[in-house]
Amino acid sequence: MPELPEVEALAAYLRERAVGHTVERFEVSSFSALKTYDPPPSSVAGQTITNAGRHGKFLDVSIGVDLHLVVHLARAGWLHYRDSFKSPAPLKPGSGPIALRVRLDDGSGFDLTEAGTQKSLAAYLVRDPAEVPGVARLGPDALEVDRDQFAERIRGRNGQIKGVLTDQEVLAGIGNAYSDEILHVAKMSPFALTSKLTDEQITTLYEATRQVETDAVARSVGQKAAELKGEKRAGMRVHARTGLPCPVCGDAVREVSFADKSLQYCATCQTGGKPLADRRLSKLIR
Repeated sequence: MPELPEVEALAAYLRERAVGHTVERFEVSSFSALKTYDPPPSSVAGQTITNAGRHGKFLDVSIGVDLHLVVHLARAGWLHYRDSFKSPAPLKPGSGPIALRVRLDDGSGFDLTEAGTQKSLAAYLVRDPAEVPGVARLGPDALEVDRDQFAERIRGRNGQIKGVLTDQEVLAGIGNAYSDEILHVAKMSPFALTSKLTDEQITTLYEATRQVETDAVARSVGQKAAELKGEKRAGMRVHARTGLPCPVCGDAVREVSFADKSLQYCATCQTGGKPLADRRLSKLIR
């Protein structure tokens, strides 16, 4: 799933390439992806793209005076920028992985696509981003809080630190991948309880969050959209590297699997050498 660094990079790419251009057509192929009906898609035609930004993991494309195309790419969604399109014909409903297409006045534009059969990409055409339920519930951005605000947000939610870090109502923008990276840099178990974290641990976690997210943004911004996924994978220390050596200590990266996701960690760096129980495997053994 695209997280804060990738969505920031996509917004930066759109600011460079699309801002200032007029929308020629806004085409909808997957009607389930567009979650709003007022304003209608036709209202976008003839309007100029004025900005692109993000709210946590939501991409926000500003159009005209008061329109916003807000997109959550979900697990398998992506943005593909096209210098030109093969055909001027409008998209047909159910056009493969393409959910939405925005054509611009210079012949370029972008597609919002989603691979796989479980369609979760969500787009909203609204006059105010706060009209989007997911945006309205977001906590402060992970890169905009200071240390004291960070501590207040983390300690305000009891639970295992992995789950609290990825709770978008606590801090916006951190997902499964970068939370693994943050906890590895902080040398902290993903199962550590927020209620038991010391002031020193909170400071270490805050600094790790700033380091990981800032470095990832720096690597990502300036990359073409098609290159971002590869850049993300190449920069990972432990996430999605099960069985490979930890870049810090050389121990094998381990994994804990859940019903629909997994986490990766280094036992030597994060848990005092003690492997964490793999909940899914434990249930199978019983």
